[in-house]
Amino acid sequence: MDEHPTVKGETKSTPRRVRLPGFVTDEEVGLGDVLKRATYAMGIKPCGGCERRATAMNRWMVFTR
Repeated sequence: MDEHPTVKGETKSTPRRVRLPGFVTDEEVGLGDVLKRATYAMGIKPCGGCERRATAMNRWMVFTR
């Protein structure tokens, strides 16, 4: 029996949670959102591919307080 249920060939899992006390506000912030904000601050304009990567990274890792 398969331990991980699949949806359209992908395994479903919860994002890894990393605690960063003092650096993150009360709400959770995904890795993709952090990178999107950093690149935007450097003057790089996001594209459609950037949005898809940010969404995928948000599913992979979340920063919490």
